[in-house]
Amino acid sequence: MKQFLHVFVLVTLVIGFSSPLKAQSNGFEEIKSMELMDLIFQQLETNYVDEIKPGEMSKTAIDAMLKQLDPYTVYYHESNMEDYRMMTTGQYGGIGALIRKMGDYTYIAEPYEGKPAQLAGVLAGDKILSIDGKDMKGKASDDVSDALRGPKGSAIQVKVERDGQEKTISITRDEIKLADVPYFGMLNNGTIGYIKLNSFTQTASAEVMSAFGKLKQQGMTSLILDLRGNGGGLLFEAVKIVNMFVKKGQTVVTTKGRIPEENRTYATPAEPVDLTIPLAVLVDGGSASASEIVAGSLQDLDRAVIIGTNSFGKGLVQRTFDLKYGSKIKLTISKYYTPSGRCVQRLEYYDKELGEKPKAIADSLLKSFKTANGRKVIDGRGIEPDIVVDQNDYSRLLIMLVSNNVIFNYATDFKRSHPTIGPATTFKLTPEEYEVFKTYALKQTFTYSTASEEQLEKMKKTAEDEGYFDDIKTDYDQLLSKVTPSKERDLDKFKDEINNVLSSEIVSRYYYQNGRAEQAFQADKNIQKALEILSDSKQLNTILGK
Repeated sequence: MKQFLHVFVLVTLVIGFSSPLKAQSNGFEEIKSMELMDLIFQQLETNYVDEIKPGEMSKTAIDAMLKQLDPYTVYYHESNMEDYRMMTTGQYGGIGALIRKMGDYTYIAEPYEGKPAQLAGVLAGDKILSIDGKDMKGKASDDVSDALRGPKGSAIQVKVERDGQEKTISITRDEIKLADVPYFGMLNNGTIGYIKLNSFTQTASAEVMSAFGKLKQQGMTSLILDLRGNGGGLLFEAVKIVNMFVKKGQTVVTTKGRIPEENRTYATPAEPVDLTIPLAVLVDGGSASASEIVAGSLQDLDRAVIIGTNSFGKGLVQRTFDLKYGSKIKLTISKYYTPSGRCVQRLEYYDKELGEKPKAIADSLLKSFKTANGRKVIDGRGIEPDIVVDQNDYSRLLIMLVSNNVIFNYATDFKRSHPTIGPATTFKLTPEEYEVFKTYALKQTFTYSTASEEQLEKMKKTAEDEGYFDDIKTDYDQLLSKVTPSKERDLDKFKDEINNVLSSEIVSRYYYQNGRAEQAFQADKNIQKALEILSDSKQLNTILGK
């Protein structure tokens, strides 16, 4: 135990004193804190009623310490190296499938096309009963995921239930690389290209470059780069993607930190691929970090029109440092700034009391900046799109249909009774097919309320408190009857949005991720707006201030 204590203090000291600033005046407080921590562990070892688990306690202590900083400063224990590898490379050893928990069991939600699970015959909707003979009933989805992962080339026996029948499937694990670009293709009768970028791992820029080249060969004259839901990754991959569309030597991002060595400027290192192709970049609240560097720099340089909703607002840069015993720590080391000089960071993590939640930077502290063409942009709020596209507020009914797996289960049943469907790009349930789904949905057990119903209940209480309710009771009851949920009525009222989501889920059963992307184009307002703008050069130039 004594050896462990010295090791723990050493690791903690590495975290606390790895900076060149360790000789500052707060050094005594740091040494005092580390010594107290050591003394507490000694007391626990000597006097605590039960035998303590030093390894677990040290990890808990480190995690709690880092939790007081920001959510991006993370300690990777040696047992978490697979998570770290997944984050930086997008690779892991496994079967290649999405899973989801439903009741006591975990189900296959979507196998990746061409990966071991799909090649072995695993289907979406398969209930996982056991893995290598170990019962999976009641197991958390993370535990099932861990059991499915393993070294490339290792075999695994997965027992599933399908159509009420049990089946054991042998799967040979492989190295699974999640594509940074899961889909690209031509839109608008073959003139406007589309690239979906999901992450910024070590291959992101190469995959975008490859997709871009293939689309150019197909006659692409404009490009939509979709960064929606892309939480970021490696900064320099973002710089290289921007480099495709702006001149060599152009500043893309600068970083500024407490340590002078972290004050750096990242400029485009190579000649561009295409300086003139019209660009539209799609962003939303899930676009963060490296996605915001790409969107923000192309906006600042008036090189692309940004479409969608405000991005996440993560203007912080992390770097990973090796520790002893196979562990690592990822630290926030600086903030980044786009070419105009703005930082997109939305939340302030550093100026808060212990345990207090971070708050958005006050409006009074926001600053405005100018793009290359003199357009106004602001900091502190992520990337504000040039064109804001209002997003659909999904009905409570649709949310319940999804969360209660009604849509998922119906898509599974649909696949069993329909060997084939038409092209993904045009597929949608016919009115007759939707009526079949409606009948199915009405047999399912779930409840929901409407926002109007909830507001009326609040009004009723207020009226009762003020003594007015008896006067309005008849009108209240009539109004309540109109907003109280009716599954049958709402399945008709929200038919279009339910059909869109259901059709997408069904398409994924036949055409996997690519098919889901192609089918979604039909109802995607952001893509439709991008197509409109890229098809009108005058409108595009007006937006960019040219």
